[in-house]
Amino acid sequence: MEIADALEFVREQHNAVMLTYRRDGSAQLSPITCDVASTAAGDRIVISTRETALKVKNLRRDPRVSLCVLAEKFYGSWIQVDGTAEIVSLPDALELLVDYYRGLRGEHPDWDEYRAAMVADQRCIVRITVERAGPDTSG
Repeated sequence: MEIADALEFVREQHNAVMLTYRRDGSAQLSPITCDVASTAAGDRIVISTRETALKVKNLRRDPRVSLCVLAEKFYGSWIQVDGTAEIVSLPDALELLVDYYRGLRGEHPDWDEYRAAMVADQRCIVRITVERAGPDTSG
């Protein structure tokens, strides 16, 4: 599967399971909501999470990441993407968090309230550079 096709799938399907690696090398899985953002480095998959989340600790140590992105209908289409994660922490993440929300939900009724909640929750953005995508076949 071409990476551009995988990114297009993620623009439409936002539910995923993220795989990161624990210190001992075993898998740690997290259900997430993802989207695609355009950056100076190109289109990347983005998620919002808490700075204190295990996935963030794992990614700081080992930035390898995989996502299984699922269609709304569980037994529908799906893809796997593999890549490298970058974590953007506050305060740099604040406007990226606004962009993330807008991309998924549209306008918030009170952006000042939203920004305050992101700071209180210690939110960060994880940006994933996709290096591989699939499957190319099914069955």
